[in-house]
Amino acid sequence: MTAARLRGTAGSGSPLVVIAALTYRRPDDLAQLLPSLVAQAESVPEQVEILIVDNDPEAGAEGQVRDFGQQVRYHHAAIPGIAAARNAALDASGDADILVFIDDDERPVEGWLRDLLSTWKKFECAAVVGPVISEFGAEPEEWVRAGRFFDRRRLPTGTVTGVAATNNLLLELSAVRPLGLRFDERFGLTGGSDTLFTKQLHAAGGTIVWCDEAIVLDIVPAERATRQWVLRRAYRTGNSWILTSLALEASAAGRLRVRARLLAQGLARLAGGAGKALAGLLLRRLDLRARGMRTAARGAGLVAGIAGGVYTEYRRSA
Repeated sequence: MTAARLRGTAGSGSPLVVIAALTYRRPDDLAQLLPSLVAQAESVPEQVEILIVDNDPEAGAEGQVRDFGQQVRYHHAAIPGIAAARNAALDASGDADILVFIDDDERPVEGWLRDLLSTWKKFECAAVVGPVISEFGAEPEEWVRAGRFFDRRRLPTGTVTGVAATNNLLLELSAVRPLGLRFDERFGLTGGSDTLFTKQLHAAGGTIVWCDEAIVLDIVPAERATRQWVLRRAYRTGNSWILTSLALEASAAGRLRVRARLLAQGLARLAGGAGKALAGLLLRRLDLRARGMRTAARGAGLVAGIAGGVYTEYRRSA
C-alpha cells in the first residue's frame, strides 16, 4: 500500500483497519464525510486507512480526494455497478485485517468505529453490522412519514443475524478470504449483492453480530422522500430478495422450492397489502394506507422476480 496510514498507539499486533466509502458523483456528501472518517480513524488505537472507491467512469472524485491530503487513499472502480465497487474495495484492502463499509451519503456518530471494533473483539465474529437512522434534508410528505418507510431494524447488541447491508458493515477479512467470497456483479445495477454476500457468509458458518451502538446517519435528499421513490424501493427490495434467494440455490429442485415458497409469500403480501390499504382508505387511516401499499409493492416485486422480471434500480443514463 502506498498511501499513508493513520496510526494509533497500538503495538505491532494491532489489526490494520480499512474504512471504505463507495461514492458516485456526490461531491457535497464526500466533502462532509471525509473529515468525519478521519476523526473516527484518529479516535481509535488501531491502524486505520481510509479508502474512497469512486464508481464514476470519469473518475470525478479523484481531484477532491487527492486534494484532501495523504490521510485518505483514492481508488477508481470504473466498471459500473455497486457490486463492482464493493469488489474493488475488497481488492484494494490489500493486507488489511478488517474492512469497514460505509456509504458516501452517511455520517457516523461519535464512537462508531470504536463500537464496531469492540463488538468484533468481544464476539470474535466474522462480521459486525450496525443500525442506520435516516435524517431528512427536507421534510418528507406526510404519507411517507405515516408509512414509516425509513424505519429500519434495531436489535440488541450481540444478536446474531443472517443477513446485512454494506451501509454499516465490518468484515473480518481473514474469515472472508478463505471462502473466496465476492459481490456478485450480476446484481450491480439491481441491488442485492450485499444481501447475497452476507447470506453466503452466514451459510458458510461466518457469524454476523449486531452492534446497536455503532450508528450511522443516512442523509435522505428530498427526491427520495417521496411516495413514488419509497414504493419503487419497496418493489426493488422484494424483487432483489427473490433473485438473491434463487442465486443461493445450487440445484434445480432447490430453486423450484424457493420459487414456490416465495410466490406464495408474494401473493400473500399483495393481497394483504391491498386489504390493509383499502381498510386505511375506509377508516381514513393514512398509516394503514401507506403501510398496505408498501407491503403490496414488496409482494409485487417478489412475484415479478419469480416471473423473470428484474428491476435495475441503479441503472445509469450515462
